[in-house]
Amino acid sequence: MELNILTLCYLIGSITFIVGLKMLSNPATARKGNLLAAGGMTIAIAGTIFLYEEEGHKLGNYIWIFSGLAIGSIVGVLAAKKVKMTAMPEMVSLFNGMGGACAALISITEFRHLVKDFNAADYANDGYIFFSQIDPVTLLIILLGLIIGTVSFAGSMIAWGKLNGKVKDFSFPGQHIMNLVVMALILGLAGFMIAASPEETIVFFYVIVVLSVVYGVMFVMPIGGADMPVVISLLNSFTGVAAACGGFLYDNKVMLTGGILVGAAGTLLTILMCKAMNRSLKNVLIGSFGGNKAVAGPGGTPQGAYKEISLSDTAVVMSYAHRVMIVPGYGLAVAQAQHACHELEKMLTEKGVEVNYAIHPVAGRMPGHMNVLLAEADVSYDKLMEMEQANELFSNTDVVLILGANDVVNPAAKTDPASPIYGMPILDVELAKHVIVNKRSMKPGYAGIENDLFFRPKTSMLFGDAKKVLQDLIAEIKNV
Repeated sequence: MELNILTLCYLIGSITFIVGLKMLSNPATARKGNLLAAGGMTIAIAGTIFLYEEEGHKLGNYIWIFSGLAIGSIVGVLAAKKVKMTAMPEMVSLFNGMGGACAALISITEFRHLVKDFNAADYANDGYIFFSQIDPVTLLIILLGLIIGTVSFAGSMIAWGKLNGKVKDFSFPGQHIMNLVVMALILGLAGFMIAASPEETIVFFYVIVVLSVVYGVMFVMPIGGADMPVVISLLNSFTGVAAACGGFLYDNKVMLTGGILVGAAGTLLTILMCKAMNRSLKNVLIGSFGGNKAVAGPGGTPQGAYKEISLSDTAVVMSYAHRVMIVPGYGLAVAQAQHACHELEKMLTEKGVEVNYAIHPVAGRMPGHMNVLLAEADVSYDKLMEMEQANELFSNTDVVLILGANDVVNPAAKTDPASPIYGMPILDVELAKHVIVNKRSMKPGYAGIENDLFFRPKTSMLFGDAKKVLQDLIAEIKNV
């Protein structure tokens, strides 16, 4: 009966994962979907702790188990409560890395059990020991979980450091070749372990751990700028696959389902983001635009002449416009200006102005960053337009207000074959009648690439902190 109840717990958990993921596709139901999946996970965890049996024995060690659950819950809740929206991408990377580390530790633990339980002396054959009594599939899954989980952990930690500014982009000639050599060594050692005994190859197992850490670090180090959202998504899919390996090892249906869902969703999101950038995944990983490729003018100075616009002129232009399109970027997140932006939107709407938001797929520092940012300010999802939809409206838009976005509106992606971002689809903001760009300075964006849009005749620069500028702009519009 207990086994049947445990199976039911796992079934409920698996179903809530699937339904919850489906609900996440719509902002109106996303919060409920998240809570539903969390509830299913709670049921699965409780079922495992109290109902799981192996050879007639339950888990036990409840003090250790609940101590770990309590510590993890407290740390997770406090981190989620205190994190600023600007720090959300690095927190996602950090938590994702913890998932990869967990999968790797599972593989290490199960390998140690495998070595302990394997009596090598019983299976010696002419002085050479084979895995005749050990399922090679089990060992393969252990090694896959180890390699993928370790790479995900190391890569996510570097991504976390780069997103919060503690780790700088680093590359050297031949780095990609070295990465391929390291990966070949990892795969070669893994293949050798499947052919030899665990007692003979235990050292190689830990060599694989070290090499996987090296590969994870060197894999992410040269990647920067506009490629980081893709890398975060890819590492997330790695963690899902590693977790699925743990599900295979323990024959745990809910762990397997969750891992497969995360791995599949992360992979699909990575593919979609690459498509949105008009680049292949190989090009993202090898091209690494944004890493050590700043192309500002000599001495780092911007090229060309730009014109500024005052707050009062901006207020007049926007108040008498028929349609205004707001393009949010990371600068909006840094200034925590999403609420002021929503207030501006509501004020313009009351004046009869049609206001919408143009969202580029890779705007911000992680997938969906701008959507989450605006949802926090209760911006209606109906006002958020994807790139293709927004591009159809720019030619009939009176004013485009760009708040901290840079690379996703850079015309060089269409006009300059020498640009690292050439070929990436962008928001065609230059088609609007008037483009107003809010930035702190004329420094290049996250990808380190100069933006020709800022020097075009229809573009005006509105310098300052996004939150302060929007608050002052709201005050000016009230007097128009």
